[in-house]
Amino acid sequence: MSQSGPETTAAIESSADEVVPEAIRGRSPRELALIRFRRDKGSMISLGVVLLFLFVAVISPVLTKLKVFKPYTTNFPLLDIENGAIPKGNWGGISWAHPLGLTPGTGTDVLSRLMLGMTYSITIALLSAVLTVALGTALGIIAGTSGGWIDAIIGRIIDMTLSFPQTLMLLSLSSTLTVTLEQMGVPKGNFARGTYLILVLAVFGWPSFARIVRGQVLSLREREFVEAAHVFGASRWRIYFKEMLPNLWAPILVYFTLTMPAYVSAEAALSFLGVGVKTPTPTLGNTLSDSVNYYGSDLVYFFVPAVVLAAVVVSFNLLGDGLRDALDPKADR
Repeated sequence: MSQSGPETTAAIESSADEVVPEAIRGRSPRELALIRFRRDKGSMISLGVVLLFLFVAVISPVLTKLKVFKPYTTNFPLLDIENGAIPKGNWGGISWAHPLGLTPGTGTDVLSRLMLGMTYSITIALLSAVLTVALGTALGIIAGTSGGWIDAIIGRIIDMTLSFPQTLMLLSLSSTLTVTLEQMGVPKGNFARGTYLILVLAVFGWPSFARIVRGQVLSLREREFVEAAHVFGASRWRIYFKEMLPNLWAPILVYFTLTMPAYVSAEAALSFLGVGVKTPTPTLGNTLSDSVNYYGSDLVYFFVPAVVLAAVVVSFNLLGDGLRDALDPKADR
């Protein structure tokens, strides 16, 4: 039997001293933002709802071609012609075949029109937001980095654009610019109207974001990495899009998610005013505009499009708020 002595005890102590503690791994700002976002249950729920709406917008045209959705099929036998062509039965004609009822006057399926209308509305809002963010980012970076007369010219363009009454311009130029787009080769009808809506929303939307980007760039251009790029002879385009742009992704992402619901609401408001995509092509805006005519005789048809539009707008807004809080490094303090 071996006995432990002073030498054994010293060996154990020396081996214990040699144990290296596990290194503490630091987290990047992106990882910290992702952790904060995942902890917010409201943001995660809104993300799931937004993804559901985007999935519906993508799959609806396919289901329409496969005749699963029938947004243009009329059902006149299911309407009470003598009572103003209101759907027969209770709750606007809700049944297993038509879960959200029928549209008064035409008898088309409300669910099918809302699903396909979500495709058109989200497409218009998405393209408008992309153009808005692209223009605002590019011109904001150029103005903030260049300074001098370039900054002054872009600043005056921003002031002039913001001074125009947007709604009045949309209404007054609708017919003229739509015809101009058709003459330039854009397909006639609702495609030209949708293109006009996208362009005008982007033209009047980019100045506000350009000011935000310019303010961020004014602080970034004094950083060491930008000065180092100047010292090494980097071109302006490299400084714009290699040095500045990667440090602006957080405000770009937040502004994009907050602009989307604003443009969905704008499409609905403009459809109510008679500008934009016309029926029978459905959008959330013109469906809601049509339902206003029947709020007294068919209350279900009036509330269903309003609830769907509100759900789309609120979910995108909550997602934008969650991203803004997650990307704020002082949010936990």
